[in-house]
Amino acid sequence: MLLYLLRHANADTVAASDEERALTEKGQAQARKVARFCAERELRPDLILTSPLLRTRQTAAPIGERLGLEVFVTPWLASGMTPEDAVAGLREHGEFFGVMLVGHEPDFSLLIAHLLGLPNHVQILVRKASLTLLELRTPRAGAGTLHFSLPCRLM
Repeated sequence: MLLYLLRHANADTVAASDEERALTEKGQAQARKVARFCAERELRPDLILTSPLLRTRQTAAPIGERLGLEVFVTPWLASGMTPEDAVAGLREHGEFFGVMLVGHEPDFSLLIAHLLGLPNHVQILVRKASLTLLELRTPRAGAGTLHFSLPCRLM
C-alpha cells in the first residue's frame, strides 16, 4: 500500500470550536498548491480519507476535485487519532493500492514513527500542508518505508 499523509493546511486560530476552524487564505492557497503538485506528478491515490474537522475537509477538497476522486470523511482521523486507530482503519481499506489520509499533528508524526518502527522518543515534524509518502508491506508497526516528506513550500 502507498500511504499518502497530508497534514491540513494553515487554519484560523479563532473559531466557535476547534472542529469549526476554517482554512485561512494562505491555507486555501496551500491546499490548491498540493492538489496541483499531486496532479502534475501523477501522485494519485485510489482513496482519499479525511478527518471530520472543517480544516481537513477544506484541505482535502481541492485534491479530490483536481484528481477526480471523492473524499470520504472518516471519524477515526479526527484530532487525537492514535497509531493503533490508524492501523486498524487502514486494514479496513486494504483492497486499495494508494490511500491518502488528511489529518492532524501530532497524530501523523506518531503514526509515521510507528509505521517506520522508530522508538517513541524520536521526534518527527510534519508541517502544515506537507505531504508524506510511505510504502507499507502491510499496515502494522515497523512495516513502512519512507519515500518522501515534503513541505508545501517545496511543491
